[in-house]
Amino acid sequence: MLSVVPTPIGNRQDITLRAVEVLRSVDLIAAEDTRHSGMLLHHLGIKKPFVSLHEHNETARTEELIGRMAGGMHLALVTDAGMPGISDPGHRLIRACIAHGIPVTVLPGPSAVLTALVGSGFPSDRFFFGGFLPVKSGRRAAEIGRAAERPETSIYFESPHRIIRTLEALKECCPLRLVCVARELSKAFEDYQRGTPEELLAHFGVHPPKGEITLLVSAADRHAPGSDD
Repeated sequence: MLSVVPTPIGNRQDITLRAVEVLRSVDLIAAEDTRHSGMLLHHLGIKKPFVSLHEHNETARTEELIGRMAGGMHLALVTDAGMPGISDPGHRLIRACIAHGIPVTVLPGPSAVLTALVGSGFPSDRFFFGGFLPVKSGRRAAEIGRAAERPETSIYFESPHRIIRTLEALKECCPLRLVCVARELSKAFEDYQRGTPEELLAHFGVHPPKGEITLLVSAADRHAPGSDD
């Protein structure tokens, strides 16, 4: 069987008791980065064999792991942070398990998407998650244009090296829209910056953005500063 185990997005104390129990009981752990996950297991006092499962080998590795699980092995799937399969490896393996009738259990746990959504203060009754924003400026501008038209909060992952260009594109597309840049969630330097694109550009002009970023764009029909939900 396969257990999908979310891991902390920053603070290691966010690991759940159930996740620890499952990691202790499985036969093998498939990890996005075995070194990174190895440090987490060392912190938890757990010793288990690892096998790598990342974007470059997931297709080839899936067949091997399906064979092991079909033979009775209990496998845990983890990624570097958060929920496997959400902008991380894991989808192909989960889909293959379902196709082969192998039981899949998904544990609840840390998620940068939901953490940032709640912390932003933006409407959370409906939202759209778009994964990582496109790298190429044209595709990124097109996606930002779609976010500007949505009637729900839009959420993306973004690089600190591109966030300034993204905010500039937002300023051009929807200058009055409320935007939130959530950085380093659950870590020592966790930070939420909320405001119009111009206000955030002014802030990051003085404080260069660093760390992992989740970007939120407020809904098209609730964008006026100071408006109530």
